[in-house]
Amino acid sequence: MSSALPAARSPADVSDTFDTFARRELPGLLRLAAVLAGDRATGEDVVQEVLLRASRHWARICAGGAPQAYVRRMVVNEYVSWRRKWGRLVPSSEIIDERVSPDHAEQQADRAELAQLLDRLPARQRAVLVLRYYEGMSDEAVAEVLGCSTGTVRSHASRALASLRVDSQPVAVAQRKEG
Repeated sequence: MSSALPAARSPADVSDTFDTFARRELPGLLRLAAVLAGDRATGEDVVQEVLLRASRHWARICAGGAPQAYVRRMVVNEYVSWRRKWGRLVPSSEIIDERVSPDHAEQQADRAELAQLLDRLPARQRAVLVLRYYEGMSDEAVAEVLGCSTGTVRSHASRALASLRVDSQPVAVAQRKEG
């Protein structure tokens, strides 16, 4: 006598079925999540979270009859909620990994370029910028060192920064053309 209903599964059988499913579908789920997230690492995190949840409810997911479609939908939903969650928690500006030190050669090139730009400035404007930004002095302290008013310090700073912007534009344009 054959029964149309499958035999009841033990927890070990459900686990094996999930493992088989996960092994078979993992590459496709990872591709889907990576394309959604635009980042492989985030996609892996999303799939990991989904598969963890799916493993807990595998019997119910299988009862629906289309576990692939159900888990794909779980990936999409997890990605959407992941973005909402991390959009609130992670600052939107670029995150710098402080464990990675910047390129020494690039720092030297930046310093050399800055030194060249500062050399083009009149001595008092250069002094104002160095005291204000390198030494971290207030306008009042800079004025005291230079023996002038705070308004003069601000005027020198404004003119010096405007001159640096104009002088550094050809470098930025050349770099964009090269890149």
